[in-house]
Amino acid sequence: MPLTKHSEMTEPVMVRYGVERLLADPARWARWKRVGLVTNDAARLARDPAQRTRVALLRAGVPLVRLFGPEHGLGAVAADGAAVPDGIDPHTQLPVRSLYGTQVRPSRSDLADLDVVLFDIPDVGARFYTYAWTLYHLVQACADAAVPLVVLDRPNPMGGVLDAAEGPILDASCRSFIGEDDIPVRHSLSLGELARVWQAEHAPSVPLEVIACEGWDATRAWPATGVEWVPTSPAMPRFESSVWYPGTCLFEATNVSVGRGTEAPFAMIGAPWCDAEALCQTDVPVGVQLTACRFTPTIGPYAGERCTGARLEVAPHADQAAIIANALRPVALGLTLLAAMAHRHADHFAWARYPTAVNPNGDDHFARLIGRRDIGEALRRAKPGGDTLGALMAEWTAVPRWSTRVRPVLLYPRD
Repeated sequence: MPLTKHSEMTEPVMVRYGVERLLADPARWARWKRVGLVTNDAARLARDPAQRTRVALLRAGVPLVRLFGPEHGLGAVAADGAAVPDGIDPHTQLPVRSLYGTQVRPSRSDLADLDVVLFDIPDVGARFYTYAWTLYHLVQACADAAVPLVVLDRPNPMGGVLDAAEGPILDASCRSFIGEDDIPVRHSLSLGELARVWQAEHAPSVPLEVIACEGWDATRAWPATGVEWVPTSPAMPRFESSVWYPGTCLFEATNVSVGRGTEAPFAMIGAPWCDAEALCQTDVPVGVQLTACRFTPTIGPYAGERCTGARLEVAPHADQAAIIANALRPVALGLTLLAAMAHRHADHFAWARYPTAVNPNGDDHFARLIGRRDIGEALRRAKPGGDTLGALMAEWTAVPRWSTRVRPVLLYPRD
């Protein structure tokens, strides 16, 4: 896609999150007596990244009485897929109800004594990142309990360019907690906008308010926000990891490492048997550079073993925030690299299970990630660089009618 609006470097403009707009307007919470908050330690203030938003809300006088934590727990440090118990928040002494363990949706009794539930969790813009599905269940739980829900919105780090959204659209047969609704892998919406989609399509009775963030240019990615990156989970230590995650996370359904435990998880893929130089010769989508690398993961396949593979980087550009949001296609890249790995290393490459608290046997993980059951075998058959694979890639990553479907709920200009 040609860049038009931001072809020259522009200075970052610091955004103001939804929570900061709430804090600046005490009249919004003047009548609240008992408030629940779904959050984690990654939820900080834009202008003070050391400040947890739940602490800031309490200090301002918002009457929080109960917290809810998603996958990775309130501290955002629990292992991927690990069940998280209930507990007490050490920073506020409030009780914490886990939404990633014995339940993923608040019960009626969890919500019955609350005047309102707030949601404030940063996301990375990929369908299989589970924070979105915590919100999906919260929308329906609040609808069932007739409890108002207020989403304190944040930017999508990958930007909000609808033409950059990538499929596949989730098929109903692949529904799970890493994909509960028929949305693309890269959806290009904020979580507040997704909540409005789900209100319109699944829970029209929910009393929903989204407090939009200010200053977010949805045509550019995270670096343009002017805000310090706070790790959203253990494997998202830097924005770099989130850039490639919509594509390289697909390797978590294989015996290939994505570099968990290194300084750049999801920005590297490899294995002890990988021919790094050959892998880096793969024809890749625009905006991408592959460099041969070595790394030693500490989690997942080959933990503690030396791996060779490819390091993924954004090609040099005057405005990388614009190129990431507009031109980069990480899902297509991930599928292309999967095909290359499966073709070049047919004797080693294999699909793998991925057990989690919400999928204990780990079966069908690739289908659950990609959202269709026919793609895995087709990838193994298709020769990288061939016309057949190119045509399949275009079909798999297409998002027909997505822009039309979501346009009525958009909160931020895209033009």
